[in-house]
Amino acid sequence: MPIQSFIAALAFLSILSPAVSGHLPTDVEAWCRQTPHPEPCEYFLTHDPKYYARPVNKKSDFFKLSVELALDRAMQAQADAYRLGSRWANELEKAAAADCLDLYNYTIKQLNKTSLDTHANRVDAQTWLSSALTNLETCRAGFIDFGVTDNIILPLMNNNVSSLISNTLAMNKVPNGIWGKYKQGFPNWVSPGNQKLLQSMSPAAVANIVVAKDGSGNYTSVAAAVAAAAGMRSGNGRFVIYVKAGTYKENVEIRLSNITLVGDGIGKTVITGSKSVGGGSTTFGSATLAVVGDGFIGQGITIQNTAGAANGQAVALRVNSDLSVFYQCSLEGYQDTLYVHSQRQFYKECDIYGTVDFVFGNAAAVLQNCSIYARYPGPGKGNTITAQGRIDPNQNTGISVHECQVIAASDLKPRLGSVQTYLGRPWRKYSRTVFMKTYLGDLINPAGWSPWKGDFALTTLYYGEYMNTGPGSSTANRVNWTGYHVITSASVASEFTVANFIAGESWLPATNVPFTAGL
Repeated sequence: MPIQSFIAALAFLSILSPAVSGHLPTDVEAWCRQTPHPEPCEYFLTHDPKYYARPVNKKSDFFKLSVELALDRAMQAQADAYRLGSRWANELEKAAAADCLDLYNYTIKQLNKTSLDTHANRVDAQTWLSSALTNLETCRAGFIDFGVTDNIILPLMNNNVSSLISNTLAMNKVPNGIWGKYKQGFPNWVSPGNQKLLQSMSPAAVANIVVAKDGSGNYTSVAAAVAAAAGMRSGNGRFVIYVKAGTYKENVEIRLSNITLVGDGIGKTVITGSKSVGGGSTTFGSATLAVVGDGFIGQGITIQNTAGAANGQAVALRVNSDLSVFYQCSLEGYQDTLYVHSQRQFYKECDIYGTVDFVFGNAAAVLQNCSIYARYPGPGKGNTITAQGRIDPNQNTGISVHECQVIAASDLKPRLGSVQTYLGRPWRKYSRTVFMKTYLGDLINPAGWSPWKGDFALTTLYYGEYMNTGPGSSTANRVNWTGYHVITSASVASEFTVANFIAGESWLPATNVPFTAGL
């Protein structure tokens, strides 16, 4: 079946509901009218006694009901997609649809966590709900990668599931300055034994598996080691995979939680791949290393995508992992090098190379003491460092670049006069990015920031600069968009620090990775 027919059928099925009528209690109706999307809220709560028969006495009751409703609709939409799966017409459609099935799985997981985890605080819930909504937008984007831009695609992602999740985000909105705290500095899901391991031991010294290209370890590929880890570990404690020096040509996905992947250092342990949109992968599916499981730690590894500038989107590293850390790693590609897809992420002392939108996605991500290298993008082309993808004003997401340096890579230096390089452009309507106390080299265009298309998002984005240095840091000739800010207040800038933006003081100490909590 052509992809248009698949999407239309899925959209139709996703709005079906049980043929049960009822009367919406006045209090629930009032709550629905406080949400961004009151119509689907009222419709579904009216037509299913599972919802309208339940008392709603306070905001928390309505929030819980809203999450359960979003979860039910997501499960129904996923089931519809599975039933239609055998009818996809070609390999490109199959690739995009396969991503969607995975992404619906992730959304269902996040909604379940939000609904069932009694220990989670509001910041946790907002993170998981933000991720749940981002997953659905990523599904839509996968079809667009392959040119399926007909209006018939819009119902797939602009259906009631997205609207219902957006409602839960609005109901749970966390005021600035209220951040997650964990007892004794650890998230509730980290066991006491795991806490001791993280506090006291070097990852390489306690490796559960050793990977070596020359056969001197347990496995010769990273993917084989990751697959073996699922059967070797007991419980959910930290599992350490040590990857010896060598070049590993493979694509790796890590779905297990609490995995540490440690190498022998940048340029020594190298994982390299070459998938790209030009080569038939979706952006989401092109990653050389994809990290899904929460609590991931990566250290001392180079991750490459060698597809080249001509092949379009080609991700080196994609991260969906909550509370994930990368320390002293090198991420190397061209367009879309680092996909900070969703949830809370921290990058310390990493090197990042790319051309177009090479730090992008919709996580809450902090890059600290990193070196960001803009490469030569090819004749007549330009560079944009970031493309943040916040799609809802209540998502607690964004990219914070703190005490880093932004400079030209060796291939760009002799061509600076012919290449325009910008700090970022708005991939989505509520794009949010800040550069703070960062050295900006002479490669940065005086305007600083580039539009995506026309005036899209220029009044709804949030782009900020705070106390940057270097020849590219002058704000005298910056864009005059409503959403652009020269930040002069330390209290405003502090909202984007490790301590506040990703609640880092509560979980980073357990990783043994150094960090600066404040400005």
